[in-house]
Parts: sequence; structure tokens; C-alpha cells
Amino acid sequence: MPGTNLTRDEARERAELLSVSAYEVDLDLTTGETTFRSTTRVRFTAREGASTFVDLIAPTVHEVVLNGTGLDPAAVVADNRIALEGLAAENELLVVADCAYMRTGEGLHRFVDPVDGEAYLYTQFEVADSRRMFAVFEQPDLKATFRFTVTAPAHWEVVSGSPTPEPEQVREGVARWAFEPTLRMSSYITALVAGPYHVERGELTSRDGRTVPLGVFCRRSLAPFLDADEVMDVTRRGFAFFEELFDRAYPFGKYDQLFVPEFNAGAMENAGAVTFLEDYVFRSKVPEATVERRAETILHELAHMWFGDLVTMRWWDDLWLNESFATFASVLCQSEATRWTQAWTTFANAEKGWAYRQDQLSSTHPIAADIRDLEDVEVNFDGITYAKGASVLKQLVAYVGRDAFFEGIRRYFAAHAWGNTTLRDLLVELERTSGRDLAAWSREWLETAGVNTLRPDLSTDADGTISAFAVLQEAPAEHPVLRSHRLAIGLYDREGEHLVRRRRLELDVAGERTEVPELVGERRPDLVLLNDDDLAYAKIRLDERSLETVLGSIATFRDSLPRTLCWAAAWDMTRDAEMAARDYLELVLGGVGTESDSSVVRTLLRQAEAAVALYVAPEHRAEAEQRLADGYEALLRDAAPGSDSQLQLVRAFAGEARSDAQLDLVAGLLDGTQALPGLEVDTDLRWALLHALVEAGRAGEAEVAAELERDNTATGARHAASARAAVPTAEAKRAAWDAVVVRDDLANALQTATIGGFSSRRQRALLEAYVEPYFAVLQEVWATRTNETAQNVVVGLYPTLLASEDLLRRTDAWLAGEDVPPALRRLVQESRDGVARALAAQARDAKR
Repeated sequence: MPGTNLTRDEARERAELLSVSAYEVDLDLTTGETTFRSTTRVRFTAREGASTFVDLIAPTVHEVVLNGTGLDPAAVVADNRIALEGLAAENELLVVADCAYMRTGEGLHRFVDPVDGEAYLYTQFEVADSRRMFAVFEQPDLKATFRFTVTAPAHWEVVSGSPTPEPEQVREGVARWAFEPTLRMSSYITALVAGPYHVERGELTSRDGRTVPLGVFCRRSLAPFLDADEVMDVTRRGFAFFEELFDRAYPFGKYDQLFVPEFNAGAMENAGAVTFLEDYVFRSKVPEATVERRAETILHELAHMWFGDLVTMRWWDDLWLNESFATFASVLCQSEATRWTQAWTTFANAEKGWAYRQDQLSSTHPIAADIRDLEDVEVNFDGITYAKGASVLKQLVAYVGRDAFFEGIRRYFAAHAWGNTTLRDLLVELERTSGRDLAAWSREWLETAGVNTLRPDLSTDADGTISAFAVLQEAPAEHPVLRSHRLAIGLYDREGEHLVRRRRLELDVAGERTEVPELVGERRPDLVLLNDDDLAYAKIRLDERSLETVLGSIATFRDSLPRTLCWAAAWDMTRDAEMAARDYLELVLGGVGTESDSSVVRTLLRQAEAAVALYVAPEHRAEAEQRLADGYEALLRDAAPGSDSQLQLVRAFAGEARSDAQLDLVAGLLDGTQALPGLEVDTDLRWALLHALVEAGRAGEAEVAAELERDNTATGARHAASARAAVPTAEAKRAAWDAVVVRDDLANALQTATIGGFSSRRQRALLEAYVEPYFAVLQEVWATRTNETAQNVVVGLYPTLLASEDLLRRTDAWLAGEDVPPALRRLVQESRDGVARALAAQARDAKR
């Protein structure tokens, strides 16, 4: 956005000029509902006589004092920066401003709970939004201590990175909390959470003997649903695992976990005060996949306390390393220290699937991306940053050995605690502990983009004995890099009712063709599975016989991981137009009913819906939609009463119901005239059923208003906004468009919900009127919104459902325009990629 960007070169120059020692930030949260008073005092050293700037995004700056000399705000404040001229060797800067509460989930976000009318605040500072709360040198390598003093209503809880002090009364109903200074850290991991939050407390003993206080917080209206005991159990398991693995005690004084409203991400690793998406407080029954995801998120953020907070990247080039390591470490911990022992199956299914999708976009980039400025990093929170990086780290552990890898990690923490690093700092330690030169590995895996495809190439004699076997490797034309892979090949046979692995061979694959003489002489199996055990990062293909086996027998694997790898291969073949979408649909309908892994079930249902919506040929779409609805209904009626699959299937069925009888069933489940054994229609399921009826034209405003009256909560308001946008009328679409694009008066959570309801798969005809308006508003939206809310509009309202050659041409015409910001261009280009892929898949499906 204009005036909020910062380049890497500017950050480097500023870091060379100065070193920051301490911030003292005084915040008065009693000055109104739109702004708060922020007073910052920062001490720093500098090159004498130099000039620089400090960052601040604020509607009003009242006072700027540098080394005792008052500066005219009108003269020194511009473009969200305060110019500082003629610096001394030792400096003290005072800035007094009115800063704005945000409704976008960035900076200091303010939310009013419709249940109790109380205000709840929290901060979200990554990438560069601490400058929305106080004046700051906003870049990760200018670490300092932070002392916060907060004036707020006396009945509030006030939480920051340091332990919460006893408040002192200021006046009736108002108190002041004077926190001790934090340890040395980057500004983006500082935090403030304030409001009448409900809290449950506990403690644990760290490996150094300290008692570490624990707190789990949520809004008061959600307190009946807060399962703090489970949250703390996962946390304690994570503490014990990571302290042992890293050979280093938890570095901070306490550990609070706060579930906050209208959060944009899953969580944020603020040091000692982690914030989470409030949806992780389960007010209704959720699939086990969601519970597992919450546990992974808890462990991911806990891993960041060491990797990210104790030792922090110098610049956002190494954001990937922060996130990849936390993802890898969290899944490792889940699989070895919690009840989710199948966590690597979930990783293969979810994280790696995300990475493969991202890596096939035209915008794909090396894991170690070139981050030139803040706009680059905003759009690089992607599947490369998290999932591909974690997949490659998993490979690196296998390459150097687990013991050598974590010994290198321990030395890395010891050498760089409280400092900033680059990737090279980590590789140096890993080279020392493993004895391997990692320069070539880094070039091959971290400095190149794209994903390879591996195919089996085998011949058999007349009696079915393998006479030749090779692994073929392909690379996309845009990124023609053939990499080295350590992988396993599994040979599977049908034995009775199961697919059973007969042989496993682990080997190195490199180049275009790798011969595998060890398999010559083997009887040809029913299934050849490349990358068995999911050791490598590569797309895999199934030969013709193996694909036939999968289509007929995928449900018969004894183990979840090889089954998941076959599901993934079939889906990738569908996306790459090597398998007809309707064949994939039949595969899912034939196997998902017996799938035991909740996360895999969730993924398969979503992929089947995407296949029908985007990849089935248009002339067969109506037939496929009804086939999907019929298949879901049959699976739902066969599902075990009260089971995880039943819960997932009833939601999926409601969203796909097409016939009058099917919609009657949805309506009957909602009003109680029909029932399914073991199914409890609770609050959130009621909204899912109602939303389906609204989309189908079987319910409207009256029903939505009545349901909102039953559930007059923040979550209810989101559901209602989505349902109203899904009403199948031109008037409803116009109202949703105006709310999101024209007026821009929705909080971030309501904006996201409205966008979700607007783009309904049942309502393609109503969306056609918004193709031209979409392209007309893009530049203005990008220029006038915060990054988060602008991305919601750009990505969420792109008319992917109208995939056609006309849409490609219209998108290309817009992309050819001048003065398009690079980050905006990338987002639109990625959406165009999705349309091109859909058209290719539709053409393949038409030939079925």
C-alpha cells in the first residue's frame, strides 16, 4: 500500500546506521472507541550526524521530540514515517500520537462482542504492523527491549509478553498496568491483548527447574466451550519434547495462549503471548481433523519460541526458514509425543498437497525467495514458505541424519540466542555436525523453483516377471531442474481383502532416468508406489495397472500413509489433466466411506467438490453434480451413527443437495422433522444446513434473521453475512458487492464471510455481471485497503467459477496494463493459472 512499504535496502541501510536498546510505550485505551493515545520513548545509538526515519501509522501525531528538541510534526511526518535528522551518538526519541483501532485484524484490532457489549482488543504485528500501535524502527534485525504501560478499564485482563503485573487504580473504573521490560526481541513478536477475557491458569516445570505459568484465554461468551485442559495437555507435551530436542529451556518467563476474535491467520508466535484463531474454541462438534489441526498449530507456535523468537531472521528472505522449521518440528512432535501418531499422514495429505499446488503456479519461487520489500513478503506467506520448506527440511534431516541435524540446531541456538541470523548461519552449524557440504544441496533445493514428477517405467516377461525397471524424472519447462531424491519404492499385492506391501526398496534417484536393477526378477505387483513412506518431495504417477488397482481397491490398504499417497497421486493426475475428473469423482465416492483418517476424509470431500465445480466438462457438469449429491447421500445414510465421517458427510451432502427430495432432507434435519441416528444438529451445523437451503432458493432473509436471533453471536453474525450473500437473487449479489467493494465498511471477518457467500457454485449466472466490475476496481482496492483486506477482495472475488477462454483473455488484457503493482499482478496471475488448469482438465474430462 502507498506509504507503508519498506525495501530491504532501506532496512539494511538503517541497520548499519543505528542500534536500538529500549522502547518504553505508554498506551491509554480509555480515550475513545476509534483511537487510543500512544506515547513512545525509544533510546538508540547512531552514527553521529546521520539521518534516518522511524515508522508510525497514525491519524494524528501530536509531538515529536528528538534529544530534547521538539520537531514540528507537519514538517517531519510523511508517508507513515517520521524523519530524524542530525542524529547524535546516543539518542532519545519521544513520539506522542493518536493511533487508530483497526477492524482488519492488523495492528491493534478492536472487537465488540454482541453478546455482552464488551470490547476485546488484540495485536497482530507480522509483517510490519507494530507501527500501527507505537513509533518503532520496524524491521526484524533491530531488536530491543520493550516496556509497556497500559491504562485500561479496571475489570479487564491485560496481557503482554512480560508477566502481567498487579494493576494500580488511576481513577474509578480505570487502572494502569506497568509491565516489566521484555527480553530482547523484534517488534513484530511483541503483543498486547486486553479486554474482559475469561482465563484458566496452570503451570509446568521447565527443564531448568523454573515454574512457567500458563494461561488460556477467550472471550467470556465462549468460556463454556473452552477446553483449556486439552490445550494445556498438548502444550505440556510440546514443552517437554522441544526442551529435550533443543537441549534448551523455554526462553521466556510465562506462556499465555489467547483465542481472539476476527483473527486473520491460524495463530501468531508473539513471545510468551500467542494469539489463536477463535474458531479453535469449539462451540459445536467438529471433526477430529479440526482438533488435530489445532494441536499442530499449538505446537507450531511453541516451536517458534526458540526458532523465530529466541533466534530471529535478519530480514524476511528467511521467513520460510522460520515457518518451515516450525511446521516440521510441530509434526514431528505430534507424531512422537501426542495421540496423533499419524501426523505425517496428515502432513502428506494437507501440507504437501498445498506445496505441490503452489509450486505449479506461474508465481512459484525458490524456497529461499528474493524478498525485496514488504509487499513481496505479504504475498509470500504461501505453500512454498510453509509446506515445501518443511518437506525439504524433512529431506535434509534424512540426508544429514537426525542426530546430526538436531545437534546442529542446538549449536545454532547457542551461537545466536537473542540475535538475528541468515540461512547460512544454520547451514554452517549443520555442516559442522554432519560433515557434509550443504552448498550443493542448498542450490538444488532452496535456490530453484518447481516440482519434479516421477514415473515408474517397467517391462515384464510373458510370465509377469519384471524384466526392466526405471524411475523417470520430469521437470516443468519453466523450471527445468532435475533434482536428486532419496525415496522408497513399494510393491503392493492384493492379499485377500487387503493391499499388502511385499517389498520396499530405498534408493537415490537422479537425472532423467534411474535404472533399478534390484527389482528385475520380481513378480509384477498389483501396485507400484513410488515415494512410499513419503520421503521425497516430488509428484508421483501411477502406471496403468497400478491406477486400475487404486480405482478398485484403494480402501483396502491397511496403512493410512500409502493410501494417502495414492489419493494424492490420483488428485494430482486429475489436476494435470491426466485423469478424467469424473473418474476421480468415482474414486472418491468408492473409497471415502471407509477412509479412517479424518483429515484425509476432509480433503477428499473438498477435492471431489472442486473436481465437479472446475474440472468436469461443462456439458457433463449437471450430471456430475447430481452424481456427487447422490453419492454423498448414500454415504451419509451408511455412515456409523455419531461418527466423525457422519458429521463431515452431512455438511458435504447439504452443500451438494440438488433434488427436491434431497433438499427436503436438509430442511427436515434443520427443522427436526427428519433425523439421522446419532446426529446432533447443533448450532454450527444448523447454519450449514440453512446456508445450503439459502443457496438453493429454499430459504431466505426471514429464515436467516430468525437463525441469527437464535445465535446472536460473533460467529452467528459471520454465518448470517455469508448466507445473505448466497441468496440467489441479483439484489442479494449487489448488496454483497457493495458491502465488500463499494462501502468497505465490514470488519475483516464479515468481509471474508460475505465474499465466501457471494461466490456460490450454484449461481454462476448471477456472477457474470461482476466480471468487468472486478477488473475495474482492482487498482483502487489495492491502493486504498490494508494488505489483508485487499488480498481478500482480489483473490476471493476473482470469477474462477466462470472459467472460460473469454475469462482468460479478459485477465490477460488486465495483466498487460501498465503500472500494476507486482504483488497485485501476482495474485491475479495465480487466479488466471487456476482457470487455465480448469480448462485443460475439462478438455480431458470431455474425452472420457
